[in-house]
Amino acid sequence: MILVSWKICLVAYALSAGLLFWHIKGKGSPARVWYRVIVIVGFAAQTSVILWGVWSALRLPITNLSGALHFLSWCTVGAYLLAAWRYGVASVGVVALPLAAVMWALGGPPRLPASVSPLVDSHWLTVHGLLSFAGEASLAIAFGAGLLYLLQERRIRSRCSVESLGRLPSLEILDEVNYRCLSVGFLLLTAGIITGAIWASEVWGSYWSWQAKETWGLITWLVYAGLLHQRLNAGWRGKRAATMAVLGFLLVLFTFAGAGLMGSGPHRFDKFQG
Repeated sequence: MILVSWKICLVAYALSAGLLFWHIKGKGSPARVWYRVIVIVGFAAQTSVILWGVWSALRLPITNLSGALHFLSWCTVGAYLLAAWRYGVASVGVVALPLAAVMWALGGPPRLPASVSPLVDSHWLTVHGLLSFAGEASLAIAFGAGLLYLLQERRIRSRCSVESLGRLPSLEILDEVNYRCLSVGFLLLTAGIITGAIWASEVWGSYWSWQAKETWGLITWLVYAGLLHQRLNAGWRGKRAATMAVLGFLLVLFTFAGAGLMGSGPHRFDKFQG
């Protein structure tokens, strides 16, 4: 049954992204209705797989790459649904949903968790994981808004007709969503780093050990701190801010997967697998 839910989720996100793209191109209003139904079905199926993982492991299923990809995919769709409801930017789903589907597929079919180190039996790991993944998901939505901003801005500069611009939000709305999601994501990421340091101190007696993922995580945090500083104090808006949001999220992906597979220590995904 869990395997069926995994497949339903994968198909639902791919199909809903296609319907949403069709709607944005102005090809038909019914696509918007079906998109909403299908994405909710997919999220429900995805939630059932995540809850199964939590129940099976009695902890947050993020201690291996497969579980981490699944959880980040789920957080990304959750953040997207919140942004679509709050700001009316359903079109960001043409970026967020394929991204979530790819992560879900790369995570592979769900399987029973392997034995893990007793070091993960800490409530700080759960708090650290929730905050960090929620922050990365919020930054993923900023990434989507940034991409759509760059696309819309280019089409406007090329003097496309109103009809050919499709049903994308205005540049002002996309820039606002970009800023809001960047702000929330940065705060959550900051809280995730702090709680991770507390967890490390509790388990290993050191707040920071300069492992690969810690180092790249700090670099990512500094990049976003610089971006927000420039937005607030130097007036960065529009194309420049959108470009930085896109580049920043590429760094997030590298830190999440690339740095998570390099070096040694507790942040290396296979270290907690039996």
